[in-house]
Amino acid sequence: MKQTAWLGMSLLLGLLASMSGCGSAETIVIGSKNFTEQVILGELLAQQIENQTELKVVRKLNLGGTFICDQALRAGELDGYVEYTGTAYTAILKNDPIRDPQEVYQRVKESYGKEGMEWLQPLGFNNTFAILIRGEAAKRFGVRTISDIAPYTPSWLAAFGYEFIERADGFKGLSETYDLKFAEPPRVMELGLTYRALAEQRVDLIAGDSTNGLIAALDLFVLEDDQQYFPPYDGVPVFRSETLQRYPQLREIINRLAGTIDEDQMRRMNYQVDGEGKLVKEVVGEFLRTDNRQ
Repeated sequence: MKQTAWLGMSLLLGLLASMSGCGSAETIVIGSKNFTEQVILGELLAQQIENQTELKVVRKLNLGGTFICDQALRAGELDGYVEYTGTAYTAILKNDPIRDPQEVYQRVKESYGKEGMEWLQPLGFNNTFAILIRGEAAKRFGVRTISDIAPYTPSWLAAFGYEFIERADGFKGLSETYDLKFAEPPRVMELGLTYRALAEQRVDLIAGDSTNGLIAALDLFVLEDDQQYFPPYDGVPVFRSETLQRYPQLREIINRLAGTIDEDQMRRMNYQVDGEGKLVKEVVGEFLRTDNRQ
């Protein structure tokens, strides 16, 4: 009996210790969505914190789509991740798209602030949706803008990520704005797979990310959004207000990254991972060292 009681007490103490460790005040949990750029940005936040503080960082990268990361932040399962202004404004807050970058930023900052989350300073790049076709198709049809392709899409196949099909600033509004009709309903694919599907001629048009390194690597062509359908999608770190109150130094440390990443730099880091096969950790470490962002 004594041995059983001792064993039970040991298990209880071990459980309490592990629970205490999970809720440690010295741990920051950083997340990301499930595509290369987001994993890079999550690793960027993590390394910046590790390099500048004594805090331990737990990485929950490649979690899933926008709504998974958003709910994880609200539930306290994440302390921070990088979100895009237009995505937050339209997909999460359910507003109609607007075009002014500063107005979108201020509106999402105010709305999130009321719910215990703080938008820090923008990182410096706008990762807008890019409507893509193959480079050879752009030359063959002589097209440059999204408006130019309307006569051709009835014989084309399109593929989009699930979010683009569902969100307010996605496929429905795009097709209405540009009068795009396709041979059949768009195929729904994981976003990362759509680039290869386009390059391999399995589809004719996709909605990608303007900062994706595969655009150049696969000789894809970005059609100009000549009717300015898409709102701005500035990349911005978002943190729980409670976390920033507990560790006020984090705000300054993360804001040191503000304005340091333009579209070319983001595209270059994406390509280093997707095109050259480098590890995300190495790409981020090199960026922080070379560009002296710390």
